[in-house]
Amino acid sequence: MVWRQSFLDLILIPLSLLLPMLYHAWLYRAVRRHPLSTAFGVYAASRRVWISGMMKDNDDKKGVLVVQSLRNVIMGSTLMATTAVLFCTGIAAVLSSTYTIKKPLSDAVFGAHGEYMMALKYVALLMLFLFAFLCHSLTICFLNQASFLINTSALSGDLVTGEFVGEILERGFTLNFVGNRLFYAGVPLLLWIFGPLLAFLSSLVMIPILYNLDVVNVSGGGKGSSSEHSSGCVNAKADTNGNGCMHV
Repeated sequence: MVWRQSFLDLILIPLSLLLPMLYHAWLYRAVRRHPLSTAFGVYAASRRVWISGMMKDNDDKKGVLVVQSLRNVIMGSTLMATTAVLFCTGIAAVLSSTYTIKKPLSDAVFGAHGEYMMALKYVALLMLFLFAFLCHSLTICFLNQASFLINTSALSGDLVTGEFVGEILERGFTLNFVGNRLFYAGVPLLLWIFGPLLAFLSSLVMIPILYNLDVVNVSGGGKGSSSEHSSGCVNAKADTNGNGCMHV
């Protein structure tokens, strides 16, 4: 009887987790091979150009612009980290409460809804939001470091290079991206409380939405621009031997 109640959970929940994982594996491959065909690659290339412009002839106006630009991202990450902590606090309160929340839902959901299964659902949500909080906290740390490094590049000479600052900035924005995607992954797990069918349907709906957000359709003006977009070169030209980018 227990296995019969858990039949939908054993089938639909792994599929709900597997589909987003396969999509993000494909997205990672697309970013590595054709970065300018994805929004993440275009944003990363734009940030590299922005860093080189901000660090070149660094003055007071550019320093204020750097602080204001990074402050907006830091405020967003702070909001997401605070929301993750609130979610974790609420889930911990439900787990420690003597009130069994599964009773009002026991007759309204499909799949397993015993004490062990309800505890598993809440623990999975708790771990997910804890990792999201960690990613956004690290995002704030890296972006704060990047803002200091950009503004001190003119004083430090060759000690702080554009490549090093760009790497720090990319770490921060990558962690911000991962933290946001962990929040998106919390939607199917949250709906899992009401049954595995809603979790599976939400995963199916989320994939085309993320695809429209992640993929950039840029029509090149000619052969040169299409070759540049396919090779992923920014402010560079593609190597004639097909070995990547040759900066000029």
